Amino acid sequence: MIQEFFTPISESVLQQNNSESSVFESLLIKNIEGQEFPVLEGVKLAIFDVQESRASINNEGTGVGASEIRKELYRLHSGNWTVSIADLGTIKAGNLIKDTYYAVKETVSFLLKNDILPIIIGGGQDLIYANYKAYSQLDQTVNLAVVSPKFNFGNEEEELSSNSFLSKIILEEPCNLFNYANLGYQTYYNSSEEILLIEKLSFEAHRVGVLKDLTIAEPVMRDADIVGIDIGAVRASEAPGNGNANPNGLYGDDICALARYAGISDKVTSFGIYEYNPIFDQNGQTGKLISQMIWYFIEGFSLRTNDYPYGFKDSYYKYLVPFENEVICFYQSDKSLRWWMQVDVNTQSKYKRHVLIPCSHEDYLNAIEQKIPDRWFNACKKMDLS
Repeated sequence: MIQEFFTPISESVLQQNNSESSVFESLLIKNIEGQEFPVLEGVKLAIFDVQESRASINNEGTGVGASEIRKELYRLHSGNWTVSIADLGTIKAGNLIKDTYYAVKETVSFLLKNDILPIIIGGGQDLIYANYKAYSQLDQTVNLAVVSPKFNFGNEEEELSSNSFLSKIILEEPCNLFNYANLGYQTYYNSSEEILLIEKLSFEAHRVGVLKDLTIAEPVMRDADIVGIDIGAVRASEAPGNGNANPNGLYGDDICALARYAGISDKVTSFGIYEYNPIFDQNGQTGKLISQMIWYFIEGFSLRTNDYPYGFKDSYYKYLVPFENEVICFYQSDKSLRWWMQVDVNTQSKYKRHVLIPCSHEDYLNAIEQKIPDRWFNACKKMDLS
């Protein structure tokens, strides 16, 4: 069992307890010292933090701020939620960093197999690699969405770190990554070679300026299995608690909206926030923001409609758009009015999970104008169908 990886929640956090029934802490099943490890039957969301910062470049000290986040999260008022939530406590850094990765991988794998969605508080974003490794035991290809100012390719020879985890995932054999999507990258932090590599691999990237229209990010989150957020993607004036904080980036309400998009996605099965460093935080501002991001993720999760149309397409609005040599089939949910487009693939293919690609109404309108949507075209290339 996974309890051997965890230490209980700090008593200093629990001393903030508020007796009001609407306060978030009152809803939680918690791992408290002197009590049995929480029974997870019926639990749908599990929060835990990871005290690992050895591979976090220029941000030593990240991973020890979860108590500050919990203090803020616990005192927030909950929404109108019926979902069962557990706080499992802390995975402390192992003797070797690979020990920490193992604990994270096994924990996430256990939770996924029990239909429990992990909410991870990092630690460095190299932990996304450990999160990804948990999916290798599920024998399925996965989509990864990362909110970060950098792509984090690193050098091929570089050891696994917060700056190189993406290369390690891509080079992993066998590679189970179908799509990587970056939200909020800043061009001057990424070389032209890296930007070209994103295009060559048919991956997806949206500059921070483009995200002034946040609706662009909704189909990306809806297509992701794993979502990781580098708090350094938020501008320093909003989130100073990061050793690599930037003057430019997303605003606080932007990052909360992205967290809500991730929560409401039927496909997202793990969610993590990384690189928070309390050493640099001012008045606990970043800790407050992260607690609100978690709140918004849970709010989104509570509103899931389970309207992914695979297997239930007959009850959806269906639109056929002919091209010169192709016909793209679009589906629109009669519940949420969200859109998907279909890529024809053998149902026995390892890519059958990616037959239906989330898209926007604008993608449908562009298709009518004979402009092939980039997301459809890139999916075809990765399936060797184009």
